[in-house]
Amino acid sequence: MYTVLICDDQRDIVNALKIYLKPEGYQLLESFTGQEAVEIVRSQPVHLVLLDVMMPKMDGITATAKIREFSDVPILLLTAKSEIEDKVLGLNVGADDYITKPFAPVEVLARVRSALRRYANFGRPREPGLLSVGSISLDDRTKTVAVDDEPVSLTPIEYGILKLLMENPGKVYSTRKLYEAVWQEPAIGNEGAVAVHIRHLREKLEIDPSEPRYLKVVWGQGYKIEGGK
Repeated sequence: MYTVLICDDQRDIVNALKIYLKPEGYQLLESFTGQEAVEIVRSQPVHLVLLDVMMPKMDGITATAKIREFSDVPILLLTAKSEIEDKVLGLNVGADDYITKPFAPVEVLARVRSALRRYANFGRPREPGLLSVGSISLDDRTKTVAVDDEPVSLTPIEYGILKLLMENPGKVYSTRKLYEAVWQEPAIGNEGAVAVHIRHLREKLEIDPSEPRYLKVVWGQGYKIEGGK
């Protein structure tokens, strides 16, 4: 059974989300401030967090950053349509995706299922496989990544993007193809999330992220990985 934490300072929204998710059999926790959400994730097993951006005391962006200091739990931000900058900032500090208010139950369920599926696959042992591109190594048996033998911590989405590219060095993937392969859902206006996660990967893997050796953009086409020079 998966445990989902719902955090929003508006109790009616928390209650509505509980109504949507309860039939799925999830164990549901609730909190009404960002600080409460951080403490719950720190103190007990949580498999996914639904986190509102605009909250008093500690907003969702700050709470996301604090959770990312100690946990890779999937975080879906709840944002208003006008909060474009907050969406980008949330992805920058470690959120996995966002749901725009007002939201439809079917969208909430689809995004929660998708995030939990990625999280489960990230932790599940697979067939042995060791990939290497330049100084980057990926061991799919242990879900670990290293650069020059130094371990690098990646989120499940970052790992999924890197693994796909390393399995197909030199192949160019459009943002839509990358999104659909890693997020495992149609890319309907969400391709921008790919660029944010590519930037995170560059910051973690490249010596100079502004002049990447490995993760290359092919203008107008997409992204690829190559051996570096």
